[in-house]
Amino acid sequence: MPPEASPVSQTSATARSRISTLVGAIAPSATLTIDAKARALAAQGVKVVSFGAGEPDFATPDYIVAAAVEAAGKPASHHYTAVAGLPGLREAVAAKTARDSGYPVTPAQVVITNGGKQAIANTFLTLLDPGDEVVVPAPYWVTFPEAIALAGGVPVPISTTVAGGFRMTLEQLEGVLTPRTKAILFVSPSNPTGAMYGRDEVEAIGRFAVERGLWVVTDEMYEHFVYGGRSAPSMPVVVPELAERCVVINAVSKAYAMTGWRVGWLIAPPDVAAAAANLQSHTTSNVSNVSQAAALAALTGGLEFTEMMRAAFDVRRRKMHELLSGIPGVACVEPEGAFYAFPSFEGVLRRDIGGRRPESTLELAEVLLEEAAVAIVPGEAFGAPGYARLSYALGDDALVEGLTRLAEALGG
Repeated sequence: MPPEASPVSQTSATARSRISTLVGAIAPSATLTIDAKARALAAQGVKVVSFGAGEPDFATPDYIVAAAVEAAGKPASHHYTAVAGLPGLREAVAAKTARDSGYPVTPAQVVITNGGKQAIANTFLTLLDPGDEVVVPAPYWVTFPEAIALAGGVPVPISTTVAGGFRMTLEQLEGVLTPRTKAILFVSPSNPTGAMYGRDEVEAIGRFAVERGLWVVTDEMYEHFVYGGRSAPSMPVVVPELAERCVVINAVSKAYAMTGWRVGWLIAPPDVAAAAANLQSHTTSNVSNVSQAAALAALTGGLEFTEMMRAAFDVRRRKMHELLSGIPGVACVEPEGAFYAFPSFEGVLRRDIGGRRPESTLELAEVLLEEAAVAIVPGEAFGAPGYARLSYALGDDALVEGLTRLAEALGG
């Protein structure tokens, strides 16, 4: 029989956490948490209108699904393939990038990942050493700070304002630089605000990074969802000198209504791409071959479907802005891109709603879900207390119904 454990060893083992400090420090995804609560209510028969999850309400086009069905029947799809992605898909990503943004890249610079989130995680794990700082404009998408921290880095938020169009300035960038600054995160159009940077601003930030030897990680997920005649210039196109220190993140998720297919990619200098692929070889290996075949069909099939969605979102964008702006105490800037509005609810906090007086947008989101069966994502998740994100990627009737309930609940 093994000897009985000593009281000291028992105490020591008990004191240790069952979860690692690194993983235990990860904040839950507020967007997915809200969506899960909304789904749970819906399962109970409650007619919930959810403005929470960031995905198009359209089905993936039939020709993309057909390509996946065909791939599923091929024995070649049933086996491991190249970690960095099917050669044909990497070529298609390179061609699509040149076509849509004017950025010439080679397939060797492309790594196909399990959605945009893995592209983000791979990028920061590849670039950062412990203690390296990454400048993150706030409001930010919930995953960015967590991915940076998991890589041992330190997210350094820059608070942007409504008055400044939710855009960071060179003065703010200069003010947060330290010897440990390694990279700048750049997102335009923005999730959660819908804000966009003009070409001059993109160039100024890119040149700022070049002059200081900084990396830029640029998220171009919403490149096609821009409105009012605007465009979303790609930073390494505007500032070609930045290409050696730039990683571009993208995916088929939004542009082709393929969030569930889990296909994204990163585009990086060849040495960084090779290192990221090596990392992926020890985590997930290749992305599902069937999903890659679907993504290939999407990228080579034109942008007609994407343009149809963009036009629909534009109508909903204007309707959401109109209805939110009509609620007393709610202030909403008209979003310029993506498919989100980011209104301020500061003027309605502590207002009586079903006998409760929420002190924060975190509490307000809970109250609205319970009292009005409307799901919004509180601004606390994005580093912006007092605000909330509402997606307008949902049906026209549902959008009006949800905002009508919201207005009634808030006394508007």
